Order: sequence, then structure tokens, then C-alpha cells
Amino acid sequence: MRIVETKAELRNLLAPSRRAGESVGFVPTMGYLHEGHAALVRRARAENAIVVVSIFVNPMQFGPGEDYARYPRDPERDAALLERLGVDVLFLPGVEEMYGSEGAAQVRVDPGPLGTKLCGAFRPGHFVGVATVVSKLFHLVEPTRAYFGLKDAQQVAIVRRMVEDLDFPVEIVGVPTVREADGLALSSRNVYLTPEERRRATALYRSLEAAWAELLRGERRAEKLTAVARRVLAEADISPEYVSLVTYPALEDVEELPEGPPFGEEYLLALAARVGAARLIDNLIFARTAEGFVRVN
Repeated sequence: MRIVETKAELRNLLAPSRRAGESVGFVPTMGYLHEGHAALVRRARAENAIVVVSIFVNPMQFGPGEDYARYPRDPERDAALLERLGVDVLFLPGVEEMYGSEGAAQVRVDPGPLGTKLCGAFRPGHFVGVATVVSKLFHLVEPTRAYFGLKDAQQVAIVRRMVEDLDFPVEIVGVPTVREADGLALSSRNVYLTPEERRRATALYRSLEAAWAELLRGERRAEKLTAVARRVLAEADISPEYVSLVTYPALEDVEELPEGPPFGEEYLLALAARVGAARLIDNLIFARTAEGFVRVN
């Protein structure tokens, strides 16, 4: 595995693969890698000739008072894991390499309304930072396919829309959420949790599962489904920032799930909550079919 820290090195290293027409799979990360990231890398390795992973804690997607300074970092451990997974290139730039001496891009990519909903309503500017850095990385790597975890379903929707609207020649691959045995979605921020908070945090997925069970029993009203999830969270003394049922990937609010044809629409039941020092997110993605509602993620 080659480790490069500059944009020029990265471009030069990938140039022969581009000339040869080899497929390039790309996994952008902020590091402190876990099994969820490993699932993305394994998928990329199975589908591409070359696999590139980036590790960059992007200051543009952190707001004032957020956890940029203390976001967990362990590049040596990450590099060892990526080597074992068969990654070809690790891109490990610093802030000045990505953004110059100003530390942030002056020209930015605005994801529009998709970036102001759900998490965007509580983290203003976050998805501008995400879209800007992902667009820069796509220009640098020129991937055939890029891999993102569906735990960050809103991010995936935004990146897909950006690729469509700005004509990036890259396929966006969403990979299902990886969970602990008790259902907690893997996240680099789980390291912030105390043992007691870690136990309480399992309520996030249990709340989604409870709402899903209610849906399968016939409930179609978003207000009732989200109330079921909120009750489970309240039992764990968790007050969510939001629990929302929206269309996917448009993220439009849903009042009541429809019955009958046409089928094929997808929906997102998503939530965010703070548990101790950790802001955690989770979701279910499901589709409406002739046979009923089926889970996608």
C-alpha cells in the first residue's frame, strides 16, 4: 500500500491506472476506522482494480463548538487495517494541503434544500462542508465508484444529487449499516460513550425497530410511528434532536404512508440524539412493494 500526503503525489500515482482504463474504487473517510469502514473497503476491493482510501478530518463540516479538535484520530492503526484489507493507495492530506493557508475553501458546494433538512437543520453548514470536500476528492481521485455507508443516509442522498447535478462521472454505492451485536450502529464517535451511555445508546436502534414493528402491524401515520420511536428513547432517558419519516432520497416529509400502486418508493425513518458527549444518528430505509414494505437498510 502506498501512502501519499499531497495532491500532486496522488494524481501522479493514479495516472497510469487512468491511462490503462482500470476501475478505481474510492472510500472517503475521516479515519478512526471500524468494521463499518472495512465493509466499504471490502466492497470496493471486490468491484475495482484499484482501491483508494482517504483519511481527512474535514474542518469545514464541523460547526462552532463541535468536536473537530477532539475527533478521534489514529492514522497508524488505520493504515495497518487498510493494508490488511488490500488497499492500494491511502491519501492522508493535512488541512493546508487540502485548503491552503486559509484552512477552508472560499468557493463552496451548496447542496441546496437537501442540506438543510434532518441533520442539516441542527448542523448549519455541515453539508456544505461535506459536499465541498467530497467534490474536491472526486476531482483528485477520479473514481469509477465511490462507497458510502447508508448509516449516513442523508449524506448519501446529497452526494448522489451532487454527482447528478454537477455531472461527476462516478457511481455512488451505498453500503448497508454495520451494527454491533446489540444493534448499535458502528460510529467513530462511539468512543466518546461511557459504559452506561453505551448501554443507553442501544435505544436508538430499538426505537427504530419498534416503529418498524408498528408499521408492519398496519400503522401508516408518520406521527404515530415516530411517537413509538420517541417512547423507546424516552425510556432510556434520551431526548432526540429529531425523529422523522421522509421520502428517500428527496427527504420530503411524509404525513401518511400510501397504500396501493404505484410501488417502488423508498422512505427513510431517521433520528439523531445526543448521548453524553456523542451525537449519534441512525436510520431505517425501506421500500413499498406489491408484497408490502421491505427493509433496504
